[in-house]
Amino acid sequence: MIVRDSVLLALRAITAHRLRSFLTLAGIGVGIAAVILLTSIGEGIHRYMLSEFSQFGTNVIGIAPGKVKVGGGPPSGLPTSVRPLTIDDAEALQRVPNVVGVVPTAWGNAEVAYGGRTRRTSVYGVGSAASLAFNMNVRIGQFLPPEEPAQARALVVLGSTLKRELFGAENALGAKVRIGGLQFRVIGVLESKGQFIGIDLDDTAFIPAARALELFNREGLSEINLSYREGAAVAPVVQEVKRVLAARHGREDFTVTTQEEMLRTLSNILDILTMAVAALGSISLLVGSVGIVTIMTIAVAERTNEVGLMVALGAQRWTILGLFLGEAVVLAVLGGLLGLAAGLGLAQVLRLAVPALPVQTPYLYAALAVAVSALIGLVAGVAPALRAARLDPVEALRAE
Repeated sequence: MIVRDSVLLALRAITAHRLRSFLTLAGIGVGIAAVILLTSIGEGIHRYMLSEFSQFGTNVIGIAPGKVKVGGGPPSGLPTSVRPLTIDDAEALQRVPNVVGVVPTAWGNAEVAYGGRTRRTSVYGVGSAASLAFNMNVRIGQFLPPEEPAQARALVVLGSTLKRELFGAENALGAKVRIGGLQFRVIGVLESKGQFIGIDLDDTAFIPAARALELFNREGLSEINLSYREGAAVAPVVQEVKRVLAARHGREDFTVTTQEEMLRTLSNILDILTMAVAALGSISLLVGSVGIVTIMTIAVAERTNEVGLMVALGAQRWTILGLFLGEAVVLAVLGGLLGLAAGLGLAQVLRLAVPALPVQTPYLYAALAVAVSALIGLVAGVAPALRAARLDPVEALRAE
């Protein structure tokens, strides 16, 4: 029996019992639709998170004070002698090969006031290379100029939200604002960068790092960020950074993290979450497989006489087996295609109804879902098909 005839017989058997077949199709379809919808949400969140982190640049290396240990370190609570990161450390890193910008960073929270308006916001002490390292664009004015740290002037660049809250439509350039207990002159306003995982990146102020240490009364920097040349290998840069700082500190009492490494780790975590969500949705496919076993068992019982006649006319056992397996697979694939259409449609509706929710259908998962539905039909149809193939033709012909 050729494949085309087998498929036609399977379709004829399915359409002969429309309601029963439809309920089985619906069981598979709901499972596939759930997988498609959940993985679309998971993949959308995956891409959204990666794009959010990538907007700060991917060729960035962060250096934080203190050494992160995997294990075997001293018990917590014991005094440590971690040397803080300093602006001089940042200056020394300027000479590392392939480094194009070094940003000493110190941040905190402070009140920013102008003309009777006060707003508490995040204040970042950075260097002139921050705009390059973190992809920040100035809308009006300029970013912090390169100056000797000890002679850094009291200048500030405002985020667009902070500028709007303090100045409204008024021109902010040249105005003096009070940050904490110090006066700063506004020299620029940044273009909007939007929000990052719920944090308004535009509600910020940027001042020279040395002034931030004075403002927050700190001895050391929060971290040092540096950007390296596009296309350069990150490993040699990291090794040279460690060598320079270890020579200055006497030991490696700092932690170096690359943006590339962080994005790779984040991507792996999000991949696992997407697969977990897909597995959760695929549980509903078990219901569909039970439906296929049920309908195929009933089909074998109803068509016992037909099977006996086919065997008596010379049909091989494997032909009977293939006929019932094919019917189960066709039933499952049709349900999978129905679920695929429903899942893709629901994903598009969800994207239009909730624009803030990132929805992106991973077509690999969609193809796998249909393949899994076919596999489910194959596995679920084995037992009933074997039962049909093993029927005794004489006894089958006697059956009513």
